[in-house]
Amino acid sequence: MRTVRTDCLDRILMIGRRHLEHVLAVYHRHYNHHRPHRALRPVTPDGRDSTSLDPTQHIRRHDLLGGLIHEYKAA
Repeated sequence: MRTVRTDCLDRILMIGRRHLEHVLAVYHRHYNHHRPHRALRPVTPDGRDSTSLDPTQHIRRHDLLGGLIHEYKAA
């Protein structure tokens, strides 16, 4: 709960219940499917290794929640 609050909710002004539900859904997807966790040794909870990108590849950034969260993928 503290992570979602400090990473997300403390930085966005919610304008209604629907907005809050959307922000939490986007953050939940990012947290559980893209963001690596230290306890899992840079692997995301869905099992993808976040260190598997080749440094010579082009990287594409995808902004979420108006640029508050960035996700990176090979182009």
